[in-house]
Amino acid sequence: MTRVRALRIPALAGIGPGLLASLVIAGAAAFLADRYSGPIMLFALLLGMAMNFLSDVDRCKPGVNFASKTVLRLGVALLGFRITFGQIVELGWEPVVLVVSVVTLTILVSTWAARAMGFRTEFRILSGGATAICGASAAMALSAALPAHERKERATSFTIIGVSTLSTIAMILYPAISNLFGFDDHHAGIFIGATIHDVAQVVGAGYAISPEAGDTATVVKLMRVAMLLPVIVTVGLWARRRGGHGEGERPPLLPWFVTAFAALVVVNSLVPLSELVRETGNVASRACLVAAISALGIKTHFQEIVEIGWKPVVLMVLETLFIAGLALLAIWAGWL
Repeated sequence: MTRVRALRIPALAGIGPGLLASLVIAGAAAFLADRYSGPIMLFALLLGMAMNFLSDVDRCKPGVNFASKTVLRLGVALLGFRITFGQIVELGWEPVVLVVSVVTLTILVSTWAARAMGFRTEFRILSGGATAICGASAAMALSAALPAHERKERATSFTIIGVSTLSTIAMILYPAISNLFGFDDHHAGIFIGATIHDVAQVVGAGYAISPEAGDTATVVKLMRVAMLLPVIVTVGLWARRRGGHGEGERPPLLPWFVTAFAALVVVNSLVPLSELVRETGNVASRACLVAAISALGIKTHFQEIVEIGWKPVVLMVLETLFIAGLALLAIWAGWL
């Protein structure tokens, strides 16, 4: 017994300080988000960046790395508690076609535009995927699936700041746009669910219109979240072909967190889980992602973000306008 404790305590002590720091920052972000009704992911990243000096503390490094990688992957896996096949069937086939088309076209056009603007492949995937799928959560999931690269974390941080800011702006503007165009609750919910980046902002904007619009927006949004699986598999195939930037180890075809995500979707769809279990899974997923983003913020230098320049801002605004335009076109054309 003494020997087992002697082996385990150093391992726990190694990640303890950095992990604790990430959790404390995540708690502070949750308080601020609740107090000021702001985006918790953005608060977590900015607070983490304010505590960047911890990245130079040797005792904190293992725990911060653990939170930004392992805890992140766990949070992505637990996103599976949000989705069931029944939610998708309930809306009919038209919104499914819309979501698949919007996500696919947004990623393809975003990747093409980012390439034309001279960005690296990593940022093309991150910005396009985050805009098309589920904002900061998608950025974190795609970052976890991408091969290691010295600029990946900086690109991830910028993407999270961009999609969180644009999501908050959209949450304020899109209900007014829905009113301006005379959308009924069903179409307003589809428009909001198909266009706003982060789940929290979709919920806020949808239920600001009506309960029916909120329900529709949430389900459409969760259908976009479900697209995370095929997109990550595609990114994993690409990363495997590249061979991990010459590190000698090819990334797995299906990372464990993607397999866990898919398994939870199946279980959540086929097994009658209680609402308590589902809600616990959702809360745990959110907590893991916020803690992971806090850790990412600790590892991010503000100067690195500033040095990126104005072009990424333009790209992400154009991506946001593009996905909104596709949804509006589908509604005006009577496809829904």
